[in-house]
Amino acid sequence: MNAAVLVLRDVHKHFPIRDAWGRRTAWLRAVDGVTVSVARGEILGVVGESGCGKTTLGKTIVGIHRASSGEIRFEGNEVGALSPSEGRALRRTLQYCYQDPGASLDPHWKIGRALEEPLVIHTTLSAVERRARVREVLTAVGLPQTHLDLYPHEISGGQQRRVGLARILMLRPSLVILDEPTSGLDVSVQATVLRLFLELRERFDLTYLFISHDLAVVRLVSRRIAVMYLGKVVEMGETDSVFAAPRHPYTQSLLAAVPVVGGRRVSDDFWLEGEPPNPGNLPSGCRFRTRCPRAEGRCAAEEPELRMLADGTQVACHFA
Repeated sequence: MNAAVLVLRDVHKHFPIRDAWGRRTAWLRAVDGVTVSVARGEILGVVGESGCGKTTLGKTIVGIHRASSGEIRFEGNEVGALSPSEGRALRRTLQYCYQDPGASLDPHWKIGRALEEPLVIHTTLSAVERRARVREVLTAVGLPQTHLDLYPHEISGGQQRRVGLARILMLRPSLVILDEPTSGLDVSVQATVLRLFLELRERFDLTYLFISHDLAVVRLVSRRIAVMYLGKVVEMGETDSVFAAPRHPYTQSLLAAVPVVGGRRVSDDFWLEGEPPNPGNLPSGCRFRTRCPRAEGRCAAEEPELRMLADGTQVACHFA
């Protein structure tokens, strides 16, 4: 495996919960001790239910949220220890692709101006060089040059995603965090966008952190997968191994919920009911125990650590 481009060690991001008078009453543990590394050129999938902390983890990595504790190293540099100017320079090569690309584009700016803006801010390229790069990257994401004179509302959702990706590629990043990049797209457009991601990865030597709730999509594109539940990684390993033999009860239930032709589920292991516990008032011990039919007394008394199994899969379960 190539050297790690991103290393997270025990990363936490907690948000204060305040009462009507502004007094802090508790902490919402959105990300609660994540340790993971991403090799250069890899696609690491991050999956889980809504509210599990996937998006917060991605935003904490790029500095949109400041980590409460832990260490984030990108290209060998500790992100939290950098000065503002050093951080801006480093984050040119660490980019975040939002769930709603249309919302990240100024509705009053034409596509051409939106794509050129990062080059104006972060580079010393001349106007001629900037326009040449804009045309090059726009072609790379499969859009015609005529789109440069259009406004965001004049193009489709799939085209907006291409524009958002083009804007990111302007600065030649090495790591791109893709947050639900195929949500809201029909199946044919999803396939086109996924193929584009893979082509751009080869062309621009990219590394992806692929955040999604769509297990089928993650299985198609990622080599490794990390499953999150209430701020923690509960299972991580080779994608094929995790899908073939999931070890954590939560992963087993997620995979059992994937629909198949005929309306049947993959297996009878689906037992998730109701909503996850309040992240501001987590249960003791294993935070999945309140929804797990296998829970025993040890699960309430002791929180399981993420440990390595013989096949290289990491699982946070006492009985895996």
